[in-house]
Amino acid sequence: MSGFVDTPVPVEVPGLTHLHTGKVRDLYATGSGELVMVASDRVSAFDWVLPTEIPDKGRLLTQLSLWWFDQLSDLVDNHVISDTPPPGAPEDWAGRTLVCRRLDMVPVECVARGYLTGSGLSEYAATGSVCGVPLPGGLVDGSRLDRAIFTPAIKAEVGEHDENVSFDTVAELHGPALAARLRELTLELYERGRAVAEERGILLADTKFEFGRDADGSLVLADEVFTPDSSRFWPKEEWRPGRAQPSFDKQIIRDWLISPASGWDRAAETPPPPLPDDVVEHTRARYVEVFERLTGRTADFVRDPRR
Repeated sequence: MSGFVDTPVPVEVPGLTHLHTGKVRDLYATGSGELVMVASDRVSAFDWVLPTEIPDKGRLLTQLSLWWFDQLSDLVDNHVISDTPPPGAPEDWAGRTLVCRRLDMVPVECVARGYLTGSGLSEYAATGSVCGVPLPGGLVDGSRLDRAIFTPAIKAEVGEHDENVSFDTVAELHGPALAARLRELTLELYERGRAVAEERGILLADTKFEFGRDADGSLVLADEVFTPDSSRFWPKEEWRPGRAQPSFDKQIIRDWLISPASGWDRAAETPPPPLPDDVVEHTRARYVEVFERLTGRTADFVRDPRR
């Protein structure tokens, strides 16, 4: 059992139809067929959407994605039409809303790994490979791979685990031509992101993308891109292979949840407890820091006194 600790109630907006509530984003449709994605301040860990929000997280994710979409525009088209909330939307939607074109989504989570950690490390320890890609011996937590690898997953419903699969499985499900293009584009985007981040003192350990096809069949980058929710970012100056790396993502939350301080038994499949204030503040500060280090901008938009 997992999912939402407290199931959110969708906001009703005249002219919009609510389609879906995800772990972080709420999805609506306009009368003319566009999609409206609203990033909340919700945070998930261990397949649970937690009862505690991280203030300003939705704005930080949205603004960082917009910045990255610009950096990647010469490599792939993206789904964004506008970042202006529709008429009648709540004031709180400002800065956290994307109006997007509707795509035929490819149901594959396209993961690129440039460093070994997380579920990839566990699979490597058991098999010497990740998603069917053999790797050299002797690698440890945080090892940099000679070449980034494509390790796709099949997306699961909220509360379920995504299933890591091989390239061959993607080819069987969606055809070898599409599988090859997904791999090519995923690794190309990852290498661009890794280079940009490393110039700013940040290592992009791994990331995931979602793609859809437009009316002429071209692949289009959708959802979010290179955010702390979809990527592992590590401070370059603190990278030490052979241990868990300090990070700019929600690892702070995971670490607290599995610590004695939380009192939570993950194996019991009971809902996790609310986060303490210091964990919330630390997590928010890391999201702000990675935004500012990557973009070179001050995140003044998260300090709007009207919030």
